[in-house]
Amino acid sequence: MKPLFTLRLVALVLPLTVIALDAQAASLRCNSKLISTGDVTSDVLSRCGEPVSRSFLGYKQVPGPRYGESMEVAVEEWIYGPWSGMLYFVRFEGNRLSDIQSKRSGN
Repeated sequence: MKPLFTLRLVALVLPLTVIALDAQAASLRCNSKLISTGDVTSDVLSRCGEPVSRSFLGYKQVPGPRYGESMEVAVEEWIYGPWSGMLYFVRFEGNRLSDIQSKRSGN
């Protein structure tokens, strides 16, 4: 009976762990202020200042305000740094911060 209980426990806990990891928001510290996914462009600018670079990447279809609707939003990537040897790539979809990636500068 014990192996069956262990298998059931793993089957229950593993999906919950994956969901919890997926729910974590990306964040970046700019000086003493923090930006996170979901922040608007004006908040990022006020906390981190002007980026080193801004690139317009195109448009993306996202779900609209009503069920079954979709809308097109602009996608931009801003680059901050190098800070302590790292470059930070901040992506916006519409007016919202959607992703933060980092990379060692010089690579």
